[in-house]
Amino acid sequence: MKPTPVLILLLLLTAVPAAAQNGSYNDHFTGSAMRVDLFHTGTKTEEVFAVDRIMEEGEWPGPRVTLVDPHEFGEYRVRVEDAASGRLLYSSGHSAIFNEWQTTDEAAKGARKTLHETVRFPFPKKPVKLVIQRRDRTMKLNEVFAATIDPGDPTRVDRARRPNPFTVGVLMDNGSPAEKVDILIIGDGYAKKDMEKFRRDAKRFNDVLFRTEPFAKRKKDFNVRTIEVVSHESGIDIPDKNDWKNNALGSTYNTFGSARYVLTEENRTLRDIAGAAPYDAICILVNGTRYGGGGIYNLYATTYTGEERKDQEWQMEYVYVHEFGHSFAGLGDEYYTSSTGYTDFYLPGIEPWEPNITALNDPAKVKWAWAVTPGTPLPTPWDKSAYDSLEAIRGKLDRLAPDYYEKRAPLYKAAIDLLKTSPSAGRVGAFEGAGYASKGLFRPAIDCRMFSLSLVDFDPVCSAAIEKVMDRYVR
Repeated sequence: MKPTPVLILLLLLTAVPAAAQNGSYNDHFTGSAMRVDLFHTGTKTEEVFAVDRIMEEGEWPGPRVTLVDPHEFGEYRVRVEDAASGRLLYSSGHSAIFNEWQTTDEAAKGARKTLHETVRFPFPKKPVKLVIQRRDRTMKLNEVFAATIDPGDPTRVDRARRPNPFTVGVLMDNGSPAEKVDILIIGDGYAKKDMEKFRRDAKRFNDVLFRTEPFAKRKKDFNVRTIEVVSHESGIDIPDKNDWKNNALGSTYNTFGSARYVLTEENRTLRDIAGAAPYDAICILVNGTRYGGGGIYNLYATTYTGEERKDQEWQMEYVYVHEFGHSFAGLGDEYYTSSTGYTDFYLPGIEPWEPNITALNDPAKVKWAWAVTPGTPLPTPWDKSAYDSLEAIRGKLDRLAPDYYEKRAPLYKAAIDLLKTSPSAGRVGAFEGAGYASKGLFRPAIDCRMFSLSLVDFDPVCSAAIEKVMDRYVR
């Protein structure tokens, strides 16, 4: 039987996402991005926000169909509501340097700190209420900031078009920014004479990412651009060596006292430069030779790019992909034997928001139940004591000592072999040891790019989380 015109129309409508049917994006937003810069101030137990400035930037590259974030990732959640009706128009999750700082010894001693932050969302056509929610220690979201923004107020919204002094390049172009995930690679600590190295580095690490699953099979869903940021000096700050550089973005080692943790607190500078290109995710390549990097969900990822030992260059590739897992998909660190600057990142017995870590309060309802290999017990047995013994010896080695790698080699090989040959290798279960804690937190697989310092793939749970984030941008 031939379908009637009415039936054809109904079939077409059901094939189109609901947000597209009612034209919600075009009803409420322009094609531009709104950038709200904030001062984030507080102590270990208190925080306040204050608006620094509100700006109109270039094309909004983010989701235009799935405007309300379907995921529960991030320490914070941004809500953009219609000021008149209260209708939720847009939301997204993120984490911040501030919430990490609150878990450090400095914060525990009563220090007060101010950090600069940015939230971005589609530029609204009418007044909106911007709300920021924060998770309490039980993971419940509570409002911590709200402000009404009138996009038509010329005294409040900066619409200036600022010149970009740096070259914007294209590594991958697979379509409109509105329909792709847009990665922006920026260099820090690259002087003018280092720019050819930056170009090689950007290509190398981009190739590494898209050789790694699930990014490899979804390569066509991404655009990748670069900005050739010129620093006055080569390199970035290494405070514990009293080595200071005049680098453009202010990236530095020794964040929170950890020699290998690389972040920048110069958010305004970073955002002013990044605004020259459409971006959903920022990767900062630092022109440094010390092992290091960092990644915070929906903020940025950093990676060192100058390994002095040829036989250890693979570590840079590990760091780039690992840190992008943090910043792009909100994946938590699954390792627990390496030192960090945190003192109480996760509370015992509280289920973390990260998709790849669980407190396993109820094994029958583990958050990745859909992926558990049939017949796998929860918790899942593994040779943890043997692994911990090897890691304890390795942890006592001085990473900065000249003979570090020679002493590490046999310990590293034994630990990796233990993971590879385990009877539980390749299974999804709940393996104790994750999130910087040896006890009480569990990871989905015995090994993963978020667990061991190796080029192993993401486990199925991490891969699924990555693809869910991709889907929001492209579907």
